[in-house]
Amino acid sequence: MGTKSKEAVFAPKILSCLKGYDKGTLTADVLAGIVVGIVAIPLAIAFGIDSGVGPAEGLITAIIAGFFIAVLGGSKVQIGGPTGAFIVIIAGIIKTYGLPGLMVATIIAGVILVVLGLFKLGSIIKFVPYPVIIGFTGGIAVTIFSTQMNNFFGLGINSEDLPSNFIDKWIFYFENFKNIDITATTIAVVSLLIIIFTPKISKKIPGSLVAIIVATIAVVLLKNNGMCGNIQTIGDLYEIPDSIPAPRLPSIVLAKNQTFMDYLANIFPAAFTIAMLGAIESLLSAMVADGVIGDKHNSNTELIGQGVANIVVPFFGGIPATGAIARTMTNINNGGKTPVAGVIHCIVLLGVLLFLGQYIALIPMPCLAAVLVMVSYNMSGWRAFVSLSKSPKSDFSVLITTFIITVIFNLTVAIEIGLLLALILFIRRTNEASVIRVFGKELDPNDNSEFQLHEEKLTVPEGVGVYEIDGPYFFGVANKFEDVMSSVAETPKVRIIRMRKVPFIDSTGMHNLQELCAQSNKAGIKVILSGVNKHVRETLYRAGMHKVVGEEFICSNINEALEKANNLIKE
Repeated sequence: MGTKSKEAVFAPKILSCLKGYDKGTLTADVLAGIVVGIVAIPLAIAFGIDSGVGPAEGLITAIIAGFFIAVLGGSKVQIGGPTGAFIVIIAGIIKTYGLPGLMVATIIAGVILVVLGLFKLGSIIKFVPYPVIIGFTGGIAVTIFSTQMNNFFGLGINSEDLPSNFIDKWIFYFENFKNIDITATTIAVVSLLIIIFTPKISKKIPGSLVAIIVATIAVVLLKNNGMCGNIQTIGDLYEIPDSIPAPRLPSIVLAKNQTFMDYLANIFPAAFTIAMLGAIESLLSAMVADGVIGDKHNSNTELIGQGVANIVVPFFGGIPATGAIARTMTNINNGGKTPVAGVIHCIVLLGVLLFLGQYIALIPMPCLAAVLVMVSYNMSGWRAFVSLSKSPKSDFSVLITTFIITVIFNLTVAIEIGLLLALILFIRRTNEASVIRVFGKELDPNDNSEFQLHEEKLTVPEGVGVYEIDGPYFFGVANKFEDVMSSVAETPKVRIIRMRKVPFIDSTGMHNLQELCAQSNKAGIKVILSGVNKHVRETLYRAGMHKVVGEEFICSNINEALEKANNLIKE
């Protein structure tokens, strides 16, 4: 009889993909990698700028992190790099702790991801509730959208003067809308229309790249003719290097009387948010890809690959990175077969950084704003909002709460509260699903069984109380069971607790059971446990319950329990 093979903790997909690798697969990977690299150019630049670093840092992240995610990851077709989900958290970290703080937070996040992978927690991350994911993804989308109004409408607001709070930011926008620049707005609107309508003409051509080329050429021509002089380009705001910088350590400056451990403690919540967001987004991307290509990714390897990428990239000035769903789907749709396509995509971006920096400097900021407006729309998941509005109110309340907190406060608080709400709802539903039954003088073995046992009803002896726990015996059910026990008018001489439908018992349930047995013993009432499964029995024995109840009174079925109860009554 064969045994099921265990999935290795760290087994990069590229190793298995290179076995039997042929020319046809290489050709497909190269073509897909080139297309994905082209698609990634405007996104990497836009994400870098909007995160508060710069276009070069966005490209460097896509190159270095993308390479490690492809080579060390657990998915065949995952494309990694900077994503819109990180923009809000990165900008917040830079504002509070500066670039050195971002470096430290990203490295810590990378370590957390590696630890999650090594401890095989990849599958657990997948169970983050869907309403929480949609809530904070939608919140991030609204936040990204709100940061683009200045460049989209050419309001000319200094970024340092712009409030960070969502509501104050929009009040400030409305106060400054009188300064709207018609030329900048026209460039942004035309760019947005190009992005929207290009896929309707050809899905192979990335609309964002077409928009950038058209807008850049238009602005250059207009500036050469003495027009559009007030339209800012990337080169007006940022210096574009022609190489990848040498690795450097973060120059951390501690506040007065602050220790390094205090510094790490302050920055850890932000690092944890980066890690959780990266884990969730990368594994969701890998799962979506699996459904399309009919493969199965290794979630623990994927987390380790993501972790290593985030540990390395900050030393080169990069920002947090994760698997990108849109670029991964572009890779699949263009024939990408193995992680080699991800490596080719990195080579394309490296070529852009090394040889096309002077052209990147000419890209107008209103056009990049249009690119990010479209990114925020695609992230918003408004269809999921509509769908979840028809779900149970509890799910929708988690969605709306997470969304509002993400927009009004910040992503770190939103994830924490969203997960807490989801946990509370899970406990509540589990508690509602767990049923405590009290049996009278007769007990039908056919009750609540999917099989017809064709057995006669069992008689419950006088002075015996039979109680059944249907569901997990955990802290949420323990008090419920006590209430049911106390509500029974007549106190029995023997209590039979049927546990055939108890899949597990936690420490609170165990404590509750021990207290019940102790109180029953004091009152001269004997407790018999019935139908205890192997797993629960092991837990009971480890806790010493067999000494409290008596080993012979932990019975495998109700017939045995009733027989022992009958003998005790006679005695």
